[in-house]
Amino acid sequence: MDRATFACSTAFFRDYSSSSQGAFCLPGGHIDFIEKVESFTYSDFFRDYLIPNHPCIFSAKFTEDWGSRRSWVTWDGKPNFDYLLQKFGEAVVPVANCDVKEYNSNPKEQLPFKEYIKYWKEYIKNDYCSSRGCLYLKDWHLSRAFPEQDVYTTPVYFSSDWLNEYWDAIAVDDYRFVYMGPKGSWTPFHADVFRSYSWSANICGRKKWLLYPAGQEEYLKDRYGNLPFDVTAPGLQDRSVYPHYNQSQPPVEIVQEAGEIVFIPSGWHHQVYNLLIMKSCTGIDYKEFYNFLKVIAENRISVLENGLDDEASAKNTPKAAISTLGMLHAVFDLKRTVKVLTSLSANEDFKKLDLTSLSPPPEALLHHLKAAIDTALL
Repeated sequence: MDRATFACSTAFFRDYSSSSQGAFCLPGGHIDFIEKVESFTYSDFFRDYLIPNHPCIFSAKFTEDWGSRRSWVTWDGKPNFDYLLQKFGEAVVPVANCDVKEYNSNPKEQLPFKEYIKYWKEYIKNDYCSSRGCLYLKDWHLSRAFPEQDVYTTPVYFSSDWLNEYWDAIAVDDYRFVYMGPKGSWTPFHADVFRSYSWSANICGRKKWLLYPAGQEEYLKDRYGNLPFDVTAPGLQDRSVYPHYNQSQPPVEIVQEAGEIVFIPSGWHHQVYNLLIMKSCTGIDYKEFYNFLKVIAENRISVLENGLDDEASAKNTPKAAISTLGMLHAVFDLKRTVKVLTSLSANEDFKKLDLTSLSPPPEALLHHLKAAIDTALL
């Protein structure tokens, strides 16, 4: 991150907190398309999309060197079932039934990957119809299960990934998923975990996205405060059930082609008709959220205070990513962490915790963060 971007992004939050913010609207539903890798920097993305919370689409040039783009797709642009079976045939995968509603999602079962591919082939052969319904492989932790496979490389624009940085640090989980399924498979209306940003790369086929800017979901709730399962359902026109639907903006619609990446900003609700995607997507209590902030902060403090030796810099680790993004990015992250931690410390429910069980105590961590920021900016 360069100094101009650091100054601009810091000013954004100062101006945001001191002014009244209205509902965000993209002019004419337009979303920027980023064509060239060589002319689009991390600072460009951070300043123009991540911080102001604007979606964008990256061209297929950003993924052309991925292993999945080379090996998972046949010459005519279809899923390479033979290759996928060879590499992952014995895996057990989570599969959802898109034809069945269970609460506000779809019921899941675990299936052998080879059985799912057999189903998929039969589904296509039977003109996209099956007595088993439309089955959709989703939330598969493929990278965790097969770390040796050359599937994808995280673009630098998404390398500041606090959620996965935390889960990797405590070795509990991760939120890197592969989804794949036939024509007609889809994901019901939702926003991503913690209302975080996410990114989704389409390996083959096409996908349609319906995106609602953060805040618009309030107009889509029914009279009981529940979000709809399907934002295209005719029932949303019934004012006795959805009293504010007529106040909502139309969704921003994206048709995502093979190889393209969609950036979904924080808090944007969406509904997706998928063929194959990779994306990140939790719920944790106050104590774990404090530990989450601590891990993020301590990684950045370590980089600011100690830097990285040549061996550590060469490894694919969160600290190496922070170092690559630069000192100012680490300072910016720490400033945002101070803001969140200050708010958390003032929260009445958080104060009910046994704060002596937190190490270090919140006040000590805040002091350490502020000292690290002051030292770095000298």
